[in-house]
Amino acid sequence: MDIILALDAGTSGVRTVAYDNGVRIVDSSYRELTQYFPNPGEVEHDAAEITELAVSTLREVASRAQKNGHHVIAVGITNQRETTVAFDQENGQLLHRAIVWQDRRGAPLCDALEHDGHGPLVRATTGLVLDPYFSATKMKWLLNHGTLDTATSPRLATIDSWLLWSLSGGARGGVFATEASNASRTLLMDLATLDWSPAMSSLFGVTRDLLAPIQPSCSHFGTISGDVAPELEGVPITGILGDQQAALFGQACFSPGVIKATYGTGAFILANVGTTVPGVIDGLVSTVAWDLGDFGATTYAVEGSAFVAGAAVQWLRDEMGFISSSDELEALATSVSDSAGALFVPAFTGLGSPFWRSDARGSITGLSRGVRRAHLARALVEALAFQVRAMTDAFALNGIALRELRADGGAAAMDLLMELQATNSRLPVLRSSSLEATARGAATIAGLGVGFWNSLDELAGLWQCERTFEPSDSLFADSGYATWSRAVDRA
Repeated sequence: MDIILALDAGTSGVRTVAYDNGVRIVDSSYRELTQYFPNPGEVEHDAAEITELAVSTLREVASRAQKNGHHVIAVGITNQRETTVAFDQENGQLLHRAIVWQDRRGAPLCDALEHDGHGPLVRATTGLVLDPYFSATKMKWLLNHGTLDTATSPRLATIDSWLLWSLSGGARGGVFATEASNASRTLLMDLATLDWSPAMSSLFGVTRDLLAPIQPSCSHFGTISGDVAPELEGVPITGILGDQQAALFGQACFSPGVIKATYGTGAFILANVGTTVPGVIDGLVSTVAWDLGDFGATTYAVEGSAFVAGAAVQWLRDEMGFISSSDELEALATSVSDSAGALFVPAFTGLGSPFWRSDARGSITGLSRGVRRAHLARALVEALAFQVRAMTDAFALNGIALRELRADGGAAAMDLLMELQATNSRLPVLRSSSLEATARGAATIAGLGVGFWNSLDELAGLWQCERTFEPSDSLFADSGYATWSRAVDRA
C-alpha cells in the first residue's frame, strides 16, 4: 500500500513513523538524542547526531516498508523549533553545537533590548516576546562570539532547514529552505508578510543572506538524495511544520477556538485563532500555525509554553533515581492521595508563559519529615497541570473562548494528569487515540501536498478521541493552584 513517512526530530529523540491512508501507524523507529549542558542554563545538541538519527530511522522504516511491498509517496518533517544550527553551506561543516530552545544564554541581550525600549516593536512585528527561548537571540550570540567568521558560506538555521538541506544532498546540492511556522519562532519574521523583517534583521544583526528562504508549510521542498537514503531516493518532502504546530494540525484543530496541549519535553498549548493576524496577547505569543499555500489559507495560533514538563520526569528518573522508567511515575504518584504539602516548580530553564522570567529556577518547597518519594512524584504531576492552567487562564483573561482541550504527548498517557488538567483548566480534556500528534501532523500535511488526503474536512473525520476527562469540583484544585502560584513567585 501507499504510505507517508513523518520524521519527528524532537528535543529528546528522533522518530520516523509510517502512516497509511487512515492515518494509522504502520511502523516506527526511535533513537534517543544526546543532551549537552556545558554551563548552567545552557543546553546544546550535536546537529550531526540529529542528522544521523534522522537518516537511520528513515532508512530503517523505509527498508521494512520495501520488504512488505509498501510504497513511500512522501515525507513530512516536524522538529524542535527555536533550536539554532550554525554551519557552512559550502562544505557542511558545523560551526558550533546546536543551541537548544531551552538555552538561556541570550538573557542579557533580551534585557538590554527591553531596557532600550525595543519590546513593543518586537511584539507588534513578530508576535513574540523578547526572551532567550527564541532563535534570534541564539543567532546573535553566535555572531557575537565569532562563530561564523571562518566559514565561506555561513548559514544560521532552525532544525527543519538543517534536516531538509542534509536529506536533499547537503553540500552536494541540498535545498536550503524553511517555512512559516518555524520562521515565526525566530523573532525575525513579520507575521503579516510571512517574510523576514528588515527591522528585526537590523535589530539582531542577522542579515537575510544567512537565513533560508521561507515557503509555504505545505509545498514541494525537495527530494531525498539517494546518497543519503537509497531506500527513499527521489521521494518528495512535501510538508514541514514546527513540532507544536504539527501537533495542532495532527489533532485536527482546524477551527478557531480549538486548543491542544502537548506534554512532551516541555508543555505547549496552542489555540487556532483563524486566518487574521492576532493582536498582542498578554502573557502569550502569537505564531503561524501553518501556511497551506495552494491548498488553503494561512492560519494563526496563540501559544503558551512551559519549558519543562517531561524533562522534569527525566530528571526524577536519571538524576534523582526516584523511578527507573518514566512510565512508573503515575503509579508512584497515585500511591498517595496528595503531595503532603510539597510543591514542585519545574523552572529548570526559566519560566515561560505567562510569566516570561528567564531568571527563575526550579524549586521544591513545603518539605516535612512526612514527605516521601511518592509525594514528590505527585507534586510534579500536579505542577504539570498547574503550568498548563496558568496558560489556559491567560487565554480566558484575554477573551479567547476555549471549548475543549485536545491532549497528546507522552505524559498525556497519565490518567491522573488528565483528570487534574480538566479540573484545573475547567475544560473537557480529550485524549487523542494517538499520542504522537506531532508526527501525525507532519504526515498529514505532507500527504495533503501529494493528494493522499484531499481536504482538512477529510482529515478531521479521521481524528479519534480515546477518552474524555470532565472537570470535577475545583475547590481543592483552586486552593492547590493558589499555593503553587505563591511558590512560583518565590522561584
